[in-house]
Amino acid sequence: MYYIVETPKSFNQASTDLEAAVVRHGFGVLHIHDLGTTLRSKGIAFDESCKIFEVCNPGQAAKVLSADMRLNMALPCRISVFTEKGVTKIGLIKPGQMLADLSEDVALAEVAREVEEASIQMVDEAK
Repeated sequence: MYYIVETPKSFNQASTDLEAAVVRHGFGVLHIHDLGTTLRSKGIAFDESCKIFEVCNPGQAAKVLSADMRLNMALPCRISVFTEKGVTKIGLIKPGQMLADLSEDVALAEVAREVEEASIQMVDEAK
């Protein structure tokens, strides 16, 4: 269900490289949540770093929403760069499996497969 890779890159370099890979693949970065900074700003002791990239391919999103508007709650896709015990990782929840749990529409399964392939390529390019 998850696709997670380790990278020897720093957290900041992996974040920069992921953002560039997203754009190269025709997706947009809608927002970046800096979860680590947010938690620390609320007074929570949190030693790790974590950025969650909300990414979207408008054409693919339109196909999903046209088929089943309820799936807006599963959009946009998220790819995270995070540290775990000093190791930088990049990962995502695979859209194919997630969408299969939410819909039995065969056409949507193909869209999810395409988005999953592109997302994994982005992660692999960023590592």
